[in-house]
Amino acid sequence: MFETLRNAWKIEDLRKKIIYTLMILIVVRVGSAIPVPFLDPTMLKLLVASGGSLLGYLDILTGGAFSNATIFALSISPYITSSIVIQLLQVAIPALERMAKEGEEGQEKIKKITRYTSVGLAVLQAVAFYTMFRNQYGAVAYTQGASGVLAALTIIVSFTAGAMLVVWLGERIDEKGIGNGISLILFAGIVSRVPAGIARMGTYLKPSNIQAMDAQMKAAGSGGMLPYQAYWVLVPVVAVIFLLEIAFIVVMNSAERRIPVQYAKKVVGRKMYGGQSSYIPIKVNMSGVLPVIFASTFLAIPSTVAGFIKEGTLKNVLSWFNYDTWLYAVLYFILIIAFNYFYIAIQYNPVEMANNIRKNNGAIPGIRPGRPTSDFISKVISKITLVGALMLAVIAILPIILGALAKMNIALGGTSVIILVGVALDTVRSLESQMMMRHYKGFLE
Repeated sequence: MFETLRNAWKIEDLRKKIIYTLMILIVVRVGSAIPVPFLDPTMLKLLVASGGSLLGYLDILTGGAFSNATIFALSISPYITSSIVIQLLQVAIPALERMAKEGEEGQEKIKKITRYTSVGLAVLQAVAFYTMFRNQYGAVAYTQGASGVLAALTIIVSFTAGAMLVVWLGERIDEKGIGNGISLILFAGIVSRVPAGIARMGTYLKPSNIQAMDAQMKAAGSGGMLPYQAYWVLVPVVAVIFLLEIAFIVVMNSAERRIPVQYAKKVVGRKMYGGQSSYIPIKVNMSGVLPVIFASTFLAIPSTVAGFIKEGTLKNVLSWFNYDTWLYAVLYFILIIAFNYFYIAIQYNPVEMANNIRKNNGAIPGIRPGRPTSDFISKVISKITLVGALMLAVIAILPIILGALAKMNIALGGTSVIILVGVALDTVRSLESQMMMRHYKGFLE
């Protein structure tokens, strides 16, 4: 990866693209430090630190911009949600499905619809968060009279405008930079939390910190910490597991099942075409990180609803779905597998794949064309989907299990690690393809 970056830096136009991308990411991080008026960041940090809610998940996606009450507090979350919604609607609405198959022009229309949907979702989220902060958490400085109206408009407009500005900056990276702009902004936000995460893990190496946390946990009635000597072993073990997890994700992202296809020979005029062998690559991790995002968002709903409730039986029941509970881990595991199958089912059509093979005079060796081919492809996709789903589920719940057993707050969750590795690999591939185009001399030379 570092060799690819070094070689890309030597090419002038690629160097300009890299610098442009870095400048955009710097602008995003600066915007993540500009506070929104009338909001108390201290209250938001306490709210996010409580964990187990949609707000904590949103703070991860925004790189801490939400807990700091900045103009980029929503960041790309409305765009991600709208992208997922539009993608799912393409299956249910024939007009959207036809539009998606119209090539570049259709994709531009889909992007425009996604952008407008993002604006609507950003406004809804901004209004919902303002209402929550005002009614429940006392994070808004003014709540009544003319000052209250001004505070409401300022917070809602700032959140909405900030979210759409981030989307615009991401599109500028797509046009003039390197890699996928939205993914790189998400990557930069997560990376910005790494130093704080490392510092947090370092706190477990100080006996005084362990004693203070032990006293807090016993006062809350949730047991105590392990002996402080145990963390001198556990912290390095967690670091090694984290590195192994990265290596495992890299291997699984590159893994694929290749279905061989043999094309028949045919004579057109005096020339013979076909007769070559090829394959259909079926990636193990076909769905990427989307099932993890679906499952995280779905399980964050109960604890977010609990945030609107002061006390009572319902609040106690909803607390069972907090991030650090075993029920959450089990449901998380099951939902990731379920959403993975659901996403693959709407993205891959074995019947259409079999028809395309037959139209091109191809066949899978040992499998008859038509229905047997589609059944074979469906069986292969089902098996590969299970392997990919188990991989995502294990990586996602591993930090939860480690944190529960070791009585530690693991700095980076499985979702963050999958996003970091996936974006890094995609960016390197983009650089490699750009360099290949610039070094290819053509058949005349």
